[in-house]
Amino acid sequence: MTATGRFEPLRRRFLSLGLGEIVAAAVFAVVPTQLTFVAADGAEAALWCALFPLLFILIQAGIYWLLARHHLPEPIPRAVARLYRSLRFINPLVLLASGIGIVVTWPGASLSAVLIVAVWLFAVAEYINYFHVRLSYPWSTWAGQVGRWSTPRLVRDLRRA
Repeated sequence: MTATGRFEPLRRRFLSLGLGEIVAAAVFAVVPTQLTFVAADGAEAALWCALFPLLFILIQAGIYWLLARHHLPEPIPRAVARLYRSLRFINPLVLLASGIGIVVTWPGASLSAVLIVAVWLFAVAEYINYFHVRLSYPWSTWAGQVGRWSTPRLVRDLRRA
């Protein structure tokens, strides 16, 4: 097997992960506009406050996987690593600002409120998953793997760059 061929399964996996995160961001951007109970609760602003950091992080993740795929077997370029190191500190500020936005535009006790909290917590989990501790594993191995506190691939790439 050639050196290039050796990385082909990993390239396919990174392509799948990158496109998957970008498609997930698109779905999260579109689906809430179709939920009639959100409009009925007057919760659109609060929901978008919760969605913004999730979309921001999912797009970052999708771009990372596609860039990592392109640069295999090398780490991501230093300029990209600098950007992602900056995002590691910018993302919590975005999460904090969105949390404040949620509080300011809070719709009150409703189904929308549950959705808003769930979306915001998912954004926090995605941030942790990409920038601190790997939380995402195949469902069949999740329980056995998540407790290992593995370093995310992005963080390993940042250290190598």
